[in-house]
Amino acid sequence: MSRLFCKSLLLTPSLVSAPIRFSFKSISSPSSTSRVHRMATEASSSPSSNADREATSSSSSAPASSAIDFLSLCHRLKTTKRAGWVKRDVKDPESIADHMYRMGLMALIASDIPGVDRDKCIKIALVHDIAEAIVGDITPSDGVPKAEKSRREQEALDHMCKLLGGGKIAEEIGELWMEYEGNSSPEAKIVKDLDKVEMILQALEYEKDQGKDLEEFFQSTAGKFQTDLGKSWASEVASRRKKQG
Repeated sequence: MSRLFCKSLLLTPSLVSAPIRFSFKSISSPSSTSRVHRMATEASSSPSSNADREATSSSSSAPASSAIDFLSLCHRLKTTKRAGWVKRDVKDPESIADHMYRMGLMALIASDIPGVDRDKCIKIALVHDIAEAIVGDITPSDGVPKAEKSRREQEALDHMCKLLGGGKIAEEIGELWMEYEGNSSPEAKIVKDLDKVEMILQALEYEKDQGKDLEEFFQSTAGKFQTDLGKSWASEVASRRKKQG
């Protein structure tokens, strides 16, 4: 796959204007007023002013171009179906973006937890599967070693951050993704649990709507929740499944 490297230009416009001196009497004079207006008009259309506007336009167009390139690539998250459901012949399965969106809502409505940054949880939920826009949804049944899966996703993430133009926002996305992958913070642990809860909730909904038996998805998460929030929500899903029969 080819790599696209976007470099943003740092242009600092230099605005130099000569002071214009006039008296209050001159302002009241129609001829003086016209002369001042003409001077202002000429100044605004001077080569230096045009250059300043072009520099400002150039400096802003690069980030806009990078942003649209990045968002266009992320469109694949909306069109790529979650592989686990596809392999189980689920009708009209959710996309990766569907999964990430509901996780974002889960982080938004979760009760406050001491020491946990809710906004950070939402951000992690939004980016945790972002590399799948390039590598796709790799599941355990695909036979790809964990280290190789991690390498592919890291390479994809690096490409996406460069596509975004680098800088502070790209760095933040990279850091949030790494935090999730490393399960290295309270927020990452919360989102790891939300990932599992969202999956079993979706499985419950497919069982109800399509009459399928998706027991394997519930078994794959059993005993793996790290937080009280995750355990509580997973228990509620399991209780509803039991009632559903």
